[in-house]
Amino acid sequence: MSKTVLVLNATYEPLSLVSVRRAIVLLLREKAELVEATEQMLRSSRMNIPVPLVIRLTYYVRLPQRRVPPTRNGIMLRDAYTCQYCGDTPGRDQLTVDHVIPRSRGGVRSWQNLVTACKPCNHRKGNRTPEEAKMRLRRKPFEPTYMALVLLSNPTAASRWEALVNRASQPA
Repeated sequence: MSKTVLVLNATYEPLSLVSVRRAIVLLLREKAELVEATEQMLRSSRMNIPVPLVIRLTYYVRLPQRRVPPTRNGIMLRDAYTCQYCGDTPGRDQLTVDHVIPRSRGGVRSWQNLVTACKPCNHRKGNRTPEEAKMRLRRKPFEPTYMALVLLSNPTAASRWEALVNRASQPA
């Protein structure tokens, strides 16, 4: 049984991931509708409910822009566990988080200044800027949205949402 359920806003935008229990409560209180479910059933003495995979709220929830602090895990997710200098994917334990502009030179801990780097590239770059080390970033660092990080951290939920978006965009 899936442990998390993707919750969509009334406009089909992803909002969050919740437990199956929380999703069932939202469905029973008619605050959400079932969009996609597994073939498994939750049975009680009075009803059978399919185990939800995706639910959609019946009302629109306006959320303030959620900013996510730049953590090691968030940087790795954003950069897909890939060295942003050489493109290698050596594995999580062989990756580091590099300051593009070194802290000793006034570089700050921000999404725009942190990238994933393999240990050899981080050592080669050292206390220099990429230009000084004659190294190029494969992609400019950026601040991801909260929901992008949630979907990146749960590929199953991301693929479900992508399938729903693709289905909705198909002509009838």
